[in-house]
Amino acid sequence: GRCRLLCKPSALAQHLVRSLGRSAALRGSRWPWPRWPRLQMLRQLLQPPEPEPAVTRELLQLPDTGLVALDWLGGPWGAVGGSRGVPSPVVLLLIPNAAGKVTGGLLQLGQRALERGFIPVIFNRRGHNGCPLTTPRLQPFGDPGDLREAVTYLRCRHPTASLLAVSEGSGSGLLLAYLGESGSSSRLAAAACLSPIFRGRDWFEAGMPWLYEWPLLLHLRRGLSRYVGSLAEAVDVDRLLGSRSLRELEETLFCQTKSHPTSWEAYWERNEPLRDADEAAVPVLCLCSADDPVRGPPARSLPLELFRSSPYFFLLLTRRGGHCGFPRRGPGGCWGQEAVLEYFRAMAEFLRAEEPRKGLPRPR
Repeated sequence: GRCRLLCKPSALAQHLVRSLGRSAALRGSRWPWPRWPRLQMLRQLLQPPEPEPAVTRELLQLPDTGLVALDWLGGPWGAVGGSRGVPSPVVLLLIPNAAGKVTGGLLQLGQRALERGFIPVIFNRRGHNGCPLTTPRLQPFGDPGDLREAVTYLRCRHPTASLLAVSEGSGSGLLLAYLGESGSSSRLAAAACLSPIFRGRDWFEAGMPWLYEWPLLLHLRRGLSRYVGSLAEAVDVDRLLGSRSLRELEETLFCQTKSHPTSWEAYWERNEPLRDADEAAVPVLCLCSADDPVRGPPARSLPLELFRSSPYFFLLLTRRGGHCGFPRRGPGGCWGQEAVLEYFRAMAEFLRAEEPRKGLPRPR
């Protein structure tokens, strides 16, 4: 309907065009306020899910004794897939935004996936969302080291499962960096990004709408205030908790450290999400809106050449949708979640049908 798919021509691209073209999710009705993307953004950021899903937390210890938290929706080893056409089993890794805010939209996506036979699990970074901080360091914007450990653990826990990943907003910087750095060893069958941030440094430097920045900044400062004792040996905690922007907080945490200070430029050389994008070997759907007030104007914030040249990157672009909103009337309220699940279904269908053939873009 009001979407278009930008990608390099291939058999997989043709299959996605047919599958997404038939999807009822992309023909959703209009929202009452389509020209108010900031209202959509605020609604998505603050609205809790109904009802709250049951979550079981599991702490994963990393090689340096740090911890990340895995929140299993519906229990740690509950449903094993097989319903509504989903092969059994399928683990869906959900990655929140870079501030660690688990939004109602992300939880709703997990709930819908659970209903369709997936095994959804939320990845929480060090110190985020109540995860204990046992080392005086957090995870930089585009450092996929901790995510790699979590993926390895999930593969060991569910050795026969297909592993999928979906990220929301600025959390996509972590997923994109992981896919590029891991290449053909990512262990993922497919991935999707909802309203991704492609250029991290530009995004921080351009500034964000205060309706988006301040709730996330307060969320981060409140979470970090629990670990003042641990962080004091690494950073200036007064400056950290007094940060007035996400950029200032990011610089204080990762550039102005007491033991290994670095420049803003050097930090982004190591943490840009697309620094190794040419090495990605997993199909990635990026669902973006042209009126996204957080990512910025499409002309400067969308890497269009990447989608034209890589057989693994697919851009589903809609005119209206805000940031991670993609609203519609009726139950559910977000057609973007349905589009992502339809993409995963189409990917599984294509890979099963084309597995014997060679020379097609598929996970290696």
